[in-house]
Amino acid sequence: MDRITRVQDYPLSERAPERILSARGKPLNALTLEAVLFGEVSIEDLRITPEALRAQADIARLAGRPALADNFERGAELVHVPQDLIMDTYELLRPGRAKTRCELVERARLLRTEYRALRLAEFIEEAAEQYKRRGLVTD
Repeated sequence: MDRITRVQDYPLSERAPERILSARGKPLNALTLEAVLFGEVSIEDLRITPEALRAQADIARLAGRPALADNFERGAELVHVPQDLIMDTYELLRPGRAKTRCELVERARLLRTEYRALRLAEFIEEAAEQYKRRGLVTD
């Protein structure tokens, strides 16, 4: 998908549906109930793609919402991370769940090296430092 670079394209599903493609390359407007009934649509076609999330990030950044854009960029990194690892990481980030800063740093390393989730790894490392500073974890 070409990156969307206009704030006017939001929401993408209404203003530029032909530019949103499924993981198997189907345009959003091809994902109809009829296509599902005829077996032309799989679960892969219903999952969001990193490209769609990055397009949303572009729009958010242009609209002056950098924190939202960062969230979309991290979300794009999570698309290919297994659900159980995402949920375990979420639990680990809840205050009091991780006992040491090293637990969080190790999770960041895993996400960076195994899944190329660079922004997410940075986010977790920042959380580890904040938790350490606030006395929520030991080293």
